[in-house]
Amino acid sequence: MTSDSAELIGLKNLGMASVNILHAIGINSYSDLSEVGAVEAYCRIKARGIHVSKVMLYALQGALMDVHWNDLSPEMKAQLVEEAEQHLPEAH
Repeated sequence: MTSDSAELIGLKNLGMASVNILHAIGINSYSDLSEVGAVEAYCRIKARGIHVSKVMLYALQGALMDVHWNDLSPEMKAQLVEEAEQHLPEAH
């Protein structure tokens, strides 16, 4: 495991499968994820044809905030989904 992988896997909500997906879209560190943001990262994942649920979106945001994805407020989850759907109009 590279040091970048160790940094990402150390974040809340991210396991090895999530880290591998992030690497596939060019996100290799916390700073990469922070710069891109959860919504853009999720949209890049979907654009690559990788099937993930909205939980991945929540998990990425939670990782950035250092909270479990399930502890995000319903308002924040709704806002994340709305932003993602603006980037991915085919997603419902």
